[in-house]
Amino acid sequence: MATAAPSAASRVAVVTGASSGIGAATARQLAAAGYRVVLTARRRDRIDALAEEIEKAGGQATAYVLDVTDRAAVDEFATAFRTIGVLVNNAGGALGADPVATGDPADWRQMYETNVIGTLNLTQALLPALTASGDGTVVVVSSTAGHGTYEGGGGYVAAKHGAHVLAETLRLEIVGTPVRVIEIAPGMVRTDEFALTRFGGDAAKAASVYDGVAEPLTADDVADTITWAVTRPSHVNVDLLVLRPRAQASNTKVHREL
Repeated sequence: MATAAPSAASRVAVVTGASSGIGAATARQLAAAGYRVVLTARRRDRIDALAEEIEKAGGQATAYVLDVTDRAAVDEFATAFRTIGVLVNNAGGALGADPVATGDPADWRQMYETNVIGTLNLTQALLPALTASGDGTVVVVSSTAGHGTYEGGGGYVAAKHGAHVLAETLRLEIVGTPVRVIEIAPGMVRTDEFALTRFGGDAAKAASVYDGVAEPLTADDVADTITWAVTRPSHVNVDLLVLRPRAQASNTKVHREL
């Protein structure tokens, strides 16, 4: 099936959490596919540098500093757009790996605010512009954690289950409108920051997540999948796509060559 070029009314793509990892890779690939990408994240230096990189490569990009959990800031951001074609809700992340009995409620709250409320904020604020395009797509980057539990992941699992349910419910509620809802649920992805952030900057713990796994997914693998789903013809909706490295059969079953 051929890749569909974005129409004039739908060629703007907003990507949250675009300062690194999956978000940055997705912005690069959507720009290469013909979208004018709007990069949002809290770190200005990162998204400014990425916007410059994309422009030098022949794409179109704009950087906008944004905290997705700040609803007033999100609403102000949304006023800049009459129509957009794509919203990639990628901002999120995990904090800690403690069991439920000793997990830090502050970490749980932060994960829920970023992964769920942040996605809600952007989706609500930009849904009118997505609808006005006549060909809109909402992407929710969840996780295999949103589809199965594992020990030490309670807070993150709860947040990603929330993101999954948000996508599933939105799809039911807006059926009949010209907006698709796509959920991409990656498994083990090795990026520069995800595990490092989760373990409070402990590089050894972060590296141990991938011990013996020959080829975890990369940010580019996930970005390629997102871009493929977004560029399907308008009548094709990829409701849910789960991707894992070959070495990972489930959240708790990973082949390691140690």
